[in-house]
Amino acid sequence: MKLSAETQTHERYFQELMRSDCPMTKLDAHGDPRLAPFGRILRASGLDELPQIFNVLCGEMSLVGPRPCLPNEFAGYEPWQRERMNGLPGLTGYWQVNGKNKTTFNEMIAMDLFYLKNMSILLDLKIMLKTFAVIGEQLFESRPARQRNRQERDPRPPKAPDRQGEGGRSPTTQVLHT
Repeated sequence: MKLSAETQTHERYFQELMRSDCPMTKLDAHGDPRLAPFGRILRASGLDELPQIFNVLCGEMSLVGPRPCLPNEFAGYEPWQRERMNGLPGLTGYWQVNGKNKTTFNEMIAMDLFYLKNMSILLDLKIMLKTFAVIGEQLFESRPARQRNRQERDPRPPKAPDRQGEGGRSPTTQVLHT
């Protein structure tokens, strides 16, 4: 985000996601003007989360767990939803690798509660391994729409440019027509 970016847009958007039963797409997926240059790539790759590794090293976060929420978001949680904060927040989690922006708010909460009830080293390893595949998918999806659309229409690699002579004809065609 840009320095001193306004936050009301995000707060209103998140409140609506909490009330609605629609997928939790990122606000920046819609061309958020608050995003700094190259911010889309940083967000899609997860590099914007990298500084949180210091929180992991200090014991304030875990590698795997529910994602932390903002205090104003937590204030809007119902009591059963607040249970997702009963564990250390993580850099990645069960929700992130099992739908993330394709799930509703309540589905996210349910996945976080599932993780907290089933925490294990094996589950954490599975989540960490799956995280890399999800990041790759997010990077692919974050490409500009026109680039994606062009590739989806014609998945073949681009052809080498034809050697065109005058009038758009190949040299052989020109010889035959002269």
